[in-house]
Amino acid sequence: MIFSEKLFVLRKSKGLTQEELAEHLNVSRQAIAKWESGQAYPDISNIIAISEFFRVTIDHLVKDNNNCTTALVGQIPYEKEEVVKFMIQAKKETYAAKAGECEPTRPNSHDLRYEEGDLLYYDTYLGGECFSGEEAVFQKGIPIFSMNYCGRVLDQNFNSDILKAALLLVPEDKPFRGPAFYQENDYIYSCKLTGDMDWFQGHEEISYKNQPVYECYFHGGAIK
Repeated sequence: MIFSEKLFVLRKSKGLTQEELAEHLNVSRQAIAKWESGQAYPDISNIIAISEFFRVTIDHLVKDNNNCTTALVGQIPYEKEEVVKFMIQAKKETYAAKAGECEPTRPNSHDLRYEEGDLLYYDTYLGGECFSGEEAVFQKGIPIFSMNYCGRVLDQNFNSDILKAALLLVPEDKPFRGPAFYQENDYIYSCKLTGDMDWFQGHEEISYKNQPVYECYFHGGAIK
């Protein structure tokens, strides 16, 4: 992931508009727009300001990272490929497939479960049009990964089947949500994120005829 994409995700994760971020950094909105589109690059003083504001390292901001699953924490005994493969299959076998429902763990919660060998996946969420939830992976009853998410439907043209279709295409290099881009007729799904399996955050959205109809923010990482 390059700097422009990282800045976009960091700004969205705080719920800031380009104007609001520009005010925090004492730059123009046009500067933010150019940085996020890749048309320009901030100087070192602005890089430092961005680093301090979002509490991320300069190294993280300036180094391109196209592999979002570079390493799992050393305490996880499974190889990265095995955990990633399990996560992808779990997502395909639960919400995206309209399957995997189990007994709720909390009042009025929706719970989905998938198990394979020593690995167990749980997805539990509250709400419908406005929702919040958590996905977690356990190994022999010990949590090794967790992701929290919160989203909402923005327009009556939202179609949950589009979201499910996108999530069926969860990529191996980003086994958190859907692909960077998916289109079906007039619907467009997009997902941007920064980080890796240890620590990540991102934002996904769906538009219908170029109008936003759904959005969701998520973040998570390895459990130590």
